[in-house]
Amino acid sequence: MTDHHGVFLLLLALGAIVVLILLIARFKLNPFIALMTVSLVLAGASGMPLPTIVKAFEAGVGGTLGHIAIVVALGTMLGKMMAESGGAERIALTLINIAGEKRIPWAMMVVGLLVGLPVFFEVGFVLLIPIAFNVAKRTRTSMVLVGLPMVAGLSVVHGLVPPHPATLLAVAAYNADIGRTVFYALLVGVPTAIVAGPLYAKLIAPRIRIESDNPIAAQFIDDTSRNNLPSFSLTLFTILLPILLMLIGSWADRFAVPHTSLNDALHLLGSADIALLIAAVVSFFTLGKMRGFTREAILKFTDECLAPTATITLLIGAGGGLGRILQDSGTSQAIVDLALRAHISLLLSAWLVAALVRLATGSATVAMAMGSAIIAPIAVHTGVRPELLTIATGAGSLVFSHLNDGGFWIVKEYFNMSVGDTMKSWSICETIISIVALLLTMALAVVI
Repeated sequence: MTDHHGVFLLLLALGAIVVLILLIARFKLNPFIALMTVSLVLAGASGMPLPTIVKAFEAGVGGTLGHIAIVVALGTMLGKMMAESGGAERIALTLINIAGEKRIPWAMMVVGLLVGLPVFFEVGFVLLIPIAFNVAKRTRTSMVLVGLPMVAGLSVVHGLVPPHPATLLAVAAYNADIGRTVFYALLVGVPTAIVAGPLYAKLIAPRIRIESDNPIAAQFIDDTSRNNLPSFSLTLFTILLPILLMLIGSWADRFAVPHTSLNDALHLLGSADIALLIAAVVSFFTLGKMRGFTREAILKFTDECLAPTATITLLIGAGGGLGRILQDSGTSQAIVDLALRAHISLLLSAWLVAALVRLATGSATVAMAMGSAIIAPIAVHTGVRPELLTIATGAGSLVFSHLNDGGFWIVKEYFNMSVGDTMKSWSICETIISIVALLLTMALAVVI
């Protein structure tokens, strides 16, 4: 790839993002139509062979939705059962009683950090969003002030802290010690989550306007006043069940010899889709039958709750399609080449490569995988600690979530924000996480 062609692809991608924002925010074009149209035009302008353009977009949509659609559907069903049974209200009231209303953003950040450890961001989000809606309603607080610290906690552990699946990719590539990586990641991650979560949420919440009519929030909030709520322990068991199953799956090699039937069964049990399926079915009993709901009522709940998620699912898929076009057109590689030609420190190089891949593909996991694979051979003969390289790569993979990232559309639709407000809140929150984590990692490198 020539330098001129690489620069052309970068400018083309930047122009496409600007056009997308204008089409959606200024001209009020349906976001799915805008994403698909701009993706196809970008592919043609970048020189992709015409017969491959539609197939590439479809592959991006299908690859993204294969996992996300299942997670959103099953997580929404579980959330609906928590709402109808009063379980989400019970958790919300308990959090408020323990933390107090003034410390709710801090409590939500801690919940995000803990719940996010074993699960992907999207899974943790759909598990916790019913609680966030109920806490915001109970405390009459902005959803941004409650929800942004929660997603900051989820995002920090997603990108920085093993044993999260994304982080383990970088740990393996750099041959880092997982125990030290966890220790350093927590030293970096906790203050990072504080800055990007409660502190930034307090600053930006008054500047974000959220429409009061939110059909997604409505199905997770019970407006009736009830004294007979399910027990805290039963509700907590139901919401933590998928997390427990995923932890069992991640530790399967410790419980059973690899490649045996028992080991394979534990890995299957711990996959996100199966864990959420089991939790959803269990919720039909713990939060359904045990609360006096009939089979017909439970079926009605689970049917009704899926309709509002259709838009979210389509937008996530279209964002994946745009990411695939950027990869297949050579834009992602042009970004990587640009980063590698910059003569800077290795920690900053790892962050920069991952950050640019993240901007191009929208996926933190892909950014961590590509970033660590590119930097690892260079890092072999240097004195940089592999654990810090792992954290720096993870920090880069979280930078500025935007229109090609499924997480962007999940936050936008569930929080009921405009594209502009989502960028001011969520995208900037992600960028704060990325930059603060990098600065703390570089400071840690000086100390140790």
